[in-house]
Amino acid sequence: MAMTIEDKLGLNRFNVDSTPHIQIDGEYADQTLKERLVMACPAKLYRLREDNTVEFSYEGCLECGTCRVLTGGRIVKSWDHPMGGMGVAFKKG
Repeated sequence: MAMTIEDKLGLNRFNVDSTPHIQIDGEYADQTLKERLVMACPAKLYRLREDNTVEFSYEGCLECGTCRVLTGGRIVKSWDHPMGGMGVAFKKG
């Protein structure tokens, strides 16, 4: 039986750094861009709160850069790779 994407992602290991490698402006005003960001993250780490601000959990980041490219410096203020030895360790392609 073929593995689903969720099954494969569940096999990844994360060495979480105590310092987030992505900084966001959670109060950015453009609603459309916020909704796109929430939908685009393959790990589903962004979410809209009830007060319409954006919340981000860096701990499960796949380091794909989608959020950085999509927002062009508007919501994602800074994006760097985690320190050496930290971040995601992929187990399946």
